[in-house]
Amino acid sequence: MIIGGKRFDTTGNTYVMGILNVTPDSFSDGGKWNSMDAALKHAEEMIADGADILDIGGESTRPGYTLLPDEEEISRVVPVIEAVKQNFDIPVSVDTYKSAVARAALDAGADLVNDIWGLKYDPEMATVIAQAGVPCCLMHNRKEAVYNDYLPDVLDDLRECVRLAKQAGIADENIILDPGIGFGKTLEHNLILMNRVELLHELGYPILLGTSRKSMIGKTLDLPADQREEGTIATTVMGVMKGCMFVRVHNVRGNRRAVDMTQAILRTGGTV
Repeated sequence: MIIGGKRFDTTGNTYVMGILNVTPDSFSDGGKWNSMDAALKHAEEMIADGADILDIGGESTRPGYTLLPDEEEISRVVPVIEAVKQNFDIPVSVDTYKSAVARAALDAGADLVNDIWGLKYDPEMATVIAQAGVPCCLMHNRKEAVYNDYLPDVLDDLRECVRLAKQAGIADENIILDPGIGFGKTLEHNLILMNRVELLHELGYPILLGTSRKSMIGKTLDLPADQREEGTIATTVMGVMKGCMFVRVHNVRGNRRAVDMTQAILRTGGTV
């Protein structure tokens, strides 16, 4: 897969996507990177710590988040995307489910669209991505955590995301799937899906795992968002072992080390 002119191996490697929230109200780091100087400094730190790609978002999608007007979201993300692309040689993803924001971000230099609604929120999103010819990450999501047969339902929902993508002309090699840990799921749902995330491989697309500091970890360990690093790293290690192509994280340094160590063990083949 080519993202931002760089080649990513879709099997056998796990890449680290660093989260750059330019929001005042993110559940984990709201307001910390709002200014341009702070955002660029944090981007530089994540790249130095081993990020392979940066994911820039302008609207918090924490539980109970406030829907932003397109113009405000665009005003947050576009200047940061432009500045990151001007100052650093790294692919950039835009975290949005709105076609107008995606179009402005792509015009500003974004290389991938990360849609938490898997093309199901905005009917124009698939067309914008297809016309730009860029990769996209399609996440599983539901408005309510109600399922008839949980794991098969998740797979069927993701098949519908893929159908929408292909119908619009998005190439197979430009599709990544995200199980959507923390979205439209109970704690038990999240733990089950984390344990069985390898089931997504049957759909035939690379997997992005986004668990960093999420409520699944907070509720399991009874910890606030700023104390969930060990829990996040545990899920990262499982993600590597289950063949996820990307892990999307706040703490790049710790997760990069966990990825590298886990991959080193797996690549020994178990014999001497």
